[in-house]
Amino acid sequence: MAQPGKSAVGVDNTFRRKFDREEYLERAREREEKEADGRFKSKSKGPPVQRKPLKHRDYEVDLDSRLGKTQVVTPIAPLSQQAGYFCSVCECVVKDSANFLDHINGKKHQRALGMSMRAERASLEQVQERFERLKKRKDTEPFTERDLDERILKQQQEEEERKRQRRERKKEKKKEKAAEEEPEVDPDVAAMMGFGGFGSSKK
Repeated sequence: MAQPGKSAVGVDNTFRRKFDREEYLERAREREEKEADGRFKSKSKGPPVQRKPLKHRDYEVDLDSRLGKTQVVTPIAPLSQQAGYFCSVCECVVKDSANFLDHINGKKHQRALGMSMRAERASLEQVQERFERLKKRKDTEPFTERDLDERILKQQQEEEERKRQRRERKKEKKKEKAAEEEPEVDPDVAAMMGFGGFGSSKK
């Protein structure tokens, strides 16, 4: 803020950026000359690569085969035998399943497979054809209320059978435990001592 009695001469408070057109035209001419001489080379060599659109995987991702298993890992082992999930396309090892799924769905892996991250746009005919296929599949496998009742009944019977088997196992365990706890008494020794067993005297 200017003090009273003093003028604010020489202060640029417009905050507008000013461009020198002559300077930028000169730079553009220099760049064109370099390109003509061949000294200025772009990073991309050749025409841009046309990549295929994304498509569904035709294989099952194996995440459970080595679950719960122990493995000795040495530093000189090849990548495919080290701890974690090995990607044969990118030749890298990912330490856990979540990161492995992120990797195989990611841009680097898809580019290595020759695909872009864009999905192919479906046409109207393709969508209608898909609907027709799904309708036919639904018609060949009719689902009725009777089928549902039969499945529920079957499931209840299986549950009752499991409960019955559990009760029988518990009874057998109790009998085995009682047989182990009951001491073995020789009948001749018991007769000589004057008692027939260790049962209760209450009637």
